[in-house]
Amino acid sequence: MSKAAPFNDGLQLVDVEISLQGAPLISVSATIGEGEVLTVMGASGSGKSTLLAYLGGFLDPAFEASGQVYLKGKDVIQLPAEARQMGILFQDPLLFPHMSVGGNLLFAVPQSIKGKAGRKALVLEALENAGLADYFNRDPATLSGGQKARIALMRVLLAKPRALLLDEPFSKLDAGRRDHIRQFVFNEARARKLPILLVTHDQADADAAGGEIFHLSGE
Repeated sequence: MSKAAPFNDGLQLVDVEISLQGAPLISVSATIGEGEVLTVMGASGSGKSTLLAYLGGFLDPAFEASGQVYLKGKDVIQLPAEARQMGILFQDPLLFPHMSVGGNLLFAVPQSIKGKAGRKALVLEALENAGLADYFNRDPATLSGGQKARIALMRVLLAKPRALLLDEPFSKLDAGRRDHIRQFVFNEARARKLPILLVTHDQADADAAGGEIFHLSGE
């Protein structure tokens, strides 16, 4: 396989190939600039989430994978998941039920940010950006689906990722809120100049994202 020069301003996939028991699932090379979106489309079982698992560093060892992944010019594929600085937003918000909304967000603030006041200030700013300024002490169980989605995104962003991976995060939202949450997610990520990789089976997601679309085989 070729070894390309690293792309210094975003996320680059070079000759990424994933297979299961010898059967090829994914073969992709792509470059995603800062604030840009690459949408990977495919039916259920086509390997969309498997690709994100490889990028994020938690691919099941049952899969065989190869290829380079550069983030801001650094090949991250040999790094553990926690060192890759890939923020991941899943279908479910996965908020901690035993923590308040504020507690969920504080959990994500990097340990390099010292002092309770400074850490809480970052969380309050995130809640303000999400339009949920008075929700610090709320129980996550009392939130609507759209509110949970916004909190989940802000929790990811508070961790200071350098790229954002989206695993069909809009699929379980009701139709009335889906467009609003899509735009909120993309606007917040672009404001931070994050390269974004979205996997979905929904053409409306791809249309809202803009940018390039990569179709997995079988689509």
